[in-house]
Amino acid sequence: MAFVQFSRVSLAFGDRDILKEVSLNLAAGSRSALAGANGAGKSTLMKVIAGKVQADSGDRAVQKGCRISYLPQSGVVHRGRTLREEAETAYGGVLLRVTRMEELGRELETSSPQDSRTKTLVEEYHRLQEEIENSGFYRREAAIAQIFSGLGFSPKDMEREAGEFSGGWQMRIALAKMLLENPDIMLLDEPTNYLDIEARSWLQTWLQSFSGGCLLVSHDRYFLDATINEVYEVFQGNLKRYAGNYSAYEKLRAVELEGLVKRYEAQREEVEKTEALIRRFRYKASKAAFAQELIKRLEKMERIEIPENLKKISISFPQPPHSGRVAMTLEGIGKRYGQQSVLSGLDLTLDAGERLLVAGPNGAGKTTLLRILAGGDTGHEGSVKYGAGIAAGYFSQDAAEGLSGNETVEQYMEAQAPTHLIPKIRGMLGAFLFRGDDVYKPLSVLSGGEKSRLALLRMLLNPMNLLIMDEPTNHLDLQSKDILLDCLKGFTGTIIFVSHDRGFMEALSTKTLALQPGSHRLYYGGYGYYLERMARDNGPEGSVGFAGFADSRHATVSPRAPEAPAAAVSAAAPATTPAGAGESSLPKTILVKAGGQPPLGASERREQEKQRQAHIRRLQRQEAEVLKTLEELESAKTRLEGELAQPEVYSSGEKTKAIKRKLEENAAALDAASRTWEAAAGELEVSRQARG
Repeated sequence: MAFVQFSRVSLAFGDRDILKEVSLNLAAGSRSALAGANGAGKSTLMKVIAGKVQADSGDRAVQKGCRISYLPQSGVVHRGRTLREEAETAYGGVLLRVTRMEELGRELETSSPQDSRTKTLVEEYHRLQEEIENSGFYRREAAIAQIFSGLGFSPKDMEREAGEFSGGWQMRIALAKMLLENPDIMLLDEPTNYLDIEARSWLQTWLQSFSGGCLLVSHDRYFLDATINEVYEVFQGNLKRYAGNYSAYEKLRAVELEGLVKRYEAQREEVEKTEALIRRFRYKASKAAFAQELIKRLEKMERIEIPENLKKISISFPQPPHSGRVAMTLEGIGKRYGQQSVLSGLDLTLDAGERLLVAGPNGAGKTTLLRILAGGDTGHEGSVKYGAGIAAGYFSQDAAEGLSGNETVEQYMEAQAPTHLIPKIRGMLGAFLFRGDDVYKPLSVLSGGEKSRLALLRMLLNPMNLLIMDEPTNHLDLQSKDILLDCLKGFTGTIIFVSHDRGFMEALSTKTLALQPGSHRLYYGGYGYYLERMARDNGPEGSVGFAGFADSRHATVSPRAPEAPAAAVSAAAPATTPAGAGESSLPKTILVKAGGQPPLGASERREQEKQRQAHIRRLQRQEAEVLKTLEELESAKTRLEGELAQPEVYSSGEKTKAIKRKLEENAAALDAASRTWEAAAGELEVSRQARG
């Protein structure tokens, strides 16, 4: 079994210990994540494992013949070949074996069976032949097509010059070549940074079937949970292993951290008391010896530190200004690039307070749509109308390009911030990974990722009620993503966003606009609901999915009303649950007509219209009832939270448990009622369209 093993490995940069006698074992089948704060030494450890950096001391054992491949975070550039030719270079080591095998073949043709070297030549020939066969060399064309397609490249891309691709795509090329090499041990440093959701899902599946070992650094919690079964954390130069997926590691680490914080606070209190005694007695001759003893005690004390990446930071941003009920209306939005239609006939009304996720594969027009909504692209069909009182902020993937100059990070943000937020700037910068001396960096020396984080923070500092964000989680670590997510959950304005982080999408979205080139479909639920619908619609019995709704490209909603999960609907009060939620409850005569039957007479049409109007009024009453239920549940939630804050409650364990149990029941009822409302609102929208 191929393996790489470290024992008591140490490495220091100047007076800073990066690694202190760490031990690590990776073998075939290993599925490991490397965690730790930014700057903790994760990338350095990967380079040591890969043999790119020499450790100061310790033992590194690699089984003979074990092939280790390392993918850095950035900096890989390919040029001078077509993409197909570049892909072929992944088989460079195999080509050397092929050349050697051909040489052996020629030698064997002229050698005599009695020659003592013949047996040795035959054995080497067969060994090379087996290695070449196992490498997949003779099936490389299919492997190249599969892997490059999985990572988002089109067949036409394979004939392009590799140097034409941008930085993110250059890293995809490097990743594709590593997968083609099929090494024994893979070291992947932030591979998900430059992958969209489709490519991440494909890589996740590929890694699950990979027989070798893998060590990953990633800021995508969902991706890690799906691919790894152990976590190594780097903290203060030490390395500790945690069994289980990433979420299990976080839970266990949180428990450890709770105890660590208590010890940290106790030690800090002891230090403050000791320092006060030293100041009091240091200059008194009779107490000088005692003061010196106290000083020595402090010097010998092993200081407790809290991991920066696990500190809980809470930040808040300006309250959005009041706006009208409708945040934005789109009418007939279309966009073409030459003969290619990216967006076509998009109509949408977005109410204030909604959180719309724009989803879809590369090339579907997600970034284009966000530019149109933000006013950055005026060469489109149709109109975008903001509602009354709407103040919009736009974060784009290239938002960092305008940041330059000699101002420091701190100076720049203080100049951008409202006066009341200036005292909080340091904490906000820390939440976005500008910690310690980072705040004194001039804008001109910041990396692309640092500028992107600063641009996002700058946008959030300004009071606005519509946020349009294209990939806001890029360049953020897991802790910063959680901080941003908490902040956005508390935001009472409207959010339209694109993201490739599944956990972030599921947690934030309330509606999903799914795009395909030239077509679209609106789902009345978040990303998790959208995935459920796609799985159901595209399953063995599914009839409507992306492949089957070309005829609905000019419709704002699905041809069928959005369905609420059965469990959620049944959990709500029966009086608020529309009959047949999720399936059209229009009179059968209407459905027959919609199915293409002969037109009805005048009296039948009047009767049909009467039924239709009655049906719409019934749906409106049902929607109003559900909204009333939601308001009552929200009021109950506020009341329960107020009770929980009362001293006579939180000081009693039994009372606290009872209130928390009621809050959990309230949360479940709120979720069920919300889904019921989505179903009712969706059916009402379909009925209104049928009326037209």
